[in-house]
Amino acid sequence: MAKAKKTVFFCQNCGYESAKWMGQCPGCREWNSFVEETVSQGAKKSSGQATAGSTGGRAGKPVKLSEIDIREDNRVKTGMDELDRVLGGGVVQGSMVLVGGDPGIGKSTLLLQVCKLLSDLGHKILYISGEESLQQIKMRARRIGEFNENLRLLCETNLETISTTIENEKPEAVIIDSIQTMYNEEVSSAPGSVSQVRESTGILMKIAKGSGISVFIVGHVTKDGSVAGPRVLEHMVDTVLYFEGDRHASYRILRSVKNRFGSTNEIGVFEMQERGLVEVKNPSQVMLNGRPTDASGTVVVCSLEGTRPILIEIQALVTKTNFGLPRRTSVGIDYNRVNLLMAVLEKRAGLALGNCDAYVNLAGGMKLGEPAIDLGIVVAIISSYKNRTVDPDTLIFGEVGLSGEVRGVSQAQQRVKEAEKMGFTTCIMPKANLEGLQGEFQIRLIGVGNLKDVMGYI
Repeated sequence: MAKAKKTVFFCQNCGYESAKWMGQCPGCREWNSFVEETVSQGAKKSSGQATAGSTGGRAGKPVKLSEIDIREDNRVKTGMDELDRVLGGGVVQGSMVLVGGDPGIGKSTLLLQVCKLLSDLGHKILYISGEESLQQIKMRARRIGEFNENLRLLCETNLETISTTIENEKPEAVIIDSIQTMYNEEVSSAPGSVSQVRESTGILMKIAKGSGISVFIVGHVTKDGSVAGPRVLEHMVDTVLYFEGDRHASYRILRSVKNRFGSTNEIGVFEMQERGLVEVKNPSQVMLNGRPTDASGTVVVCSLEGTRPILIEIQALVTKTNFGLPRRTSVGIDYNRVNLLMAVLEKRAGLALGNCDAYVNLAGGMKLGEPAIDLGIVVAIISSYKNRTVDPDTLIFGEVGLSGEVRGVSQAQQRVKEAEKMGFTTCIMPKANLEGLQGEFQIRLIGVGNLKDVMGYI
């Protein structure tokens, strides 16, 4: 007898289920997020709904915190230092990692390189693709290098078949490319729907936690850059990595936005070359290559991404507007933050920017949101407005408040140390961070407390 079917509505953001369409989700308060899907009434609850560590109905025995043994060998080094840094020191056994990014950014290339490195170290890897054929994967593998027998490939989208294969092969790591192509026969909706993505992730999570297998899943992204599917997908996995960058540029940024086993502030920098992704060991040197040294409106700032200081160039161009409404554009920096800093310059520094177009650019294709780059943005705008060149051997960092004060930032010593290593001779920094650093470095340190102090050096 055919199973009865009914129509339900799911929130694409949090997975909330409703019998009727609603304009606003009661769970996450998101507007216009409900989509209609058909499910079978007689379908039993998927085994993927079980939570991590479920005992399938048996009474679990609690253990003392002191009895739990944490060993360093629970982490597996991938051999790719940039990826290991973002993961918190390596891949944790039994963890589930979600990798998202724009189409063509290099997600599959990165994971295939990880497969090669792990297989070379003697680990058994299973690469499962629902988007490409075996021939297509081999063509990409030829470009990367030679693979050994520890890597097995499977083109399949049925979760039942995949689960059986994993149980038979018993690999140490599994790559799923991508989660939107997988489907569970017990769920009647189409692959990529809210129900299928949630159920498929649940099944894979149960395999990872129950068998101690590390699982990497690739997720498509929406037009606003977030992982497609319900938000609960990101809550279920252990680590969420985003691969950022312009697909037409050579540099890529791997950023962690969730990590149960490490910091979420670390980033990894890669360069896309003919033979795949190459690690960038010193991103500061790469970002500063080719910068102009005799042009106004260009300064070098230091941003701290996790434990890594990165020196990067900020460019500003301020010109008289030809229209009644001046145009403001920013690339790589928050647009509203640039407008706020320009308002502070008008009010506190007396610059007539109301009749000027302003364009602010972060060189290298990176995106930064740390407040420590505020002072660099301000100096670049002043330099372009006055058409005065800032000394190319000067590094700038500091946070700017609405009253025009320059506030201190964290880990100033590490920023100055990176500047000295890169050959800079002068550092303009907040006065609050200057105490304790005098005499410790050969570099000249200049402390500023407000925008009036800054204007004296330009």
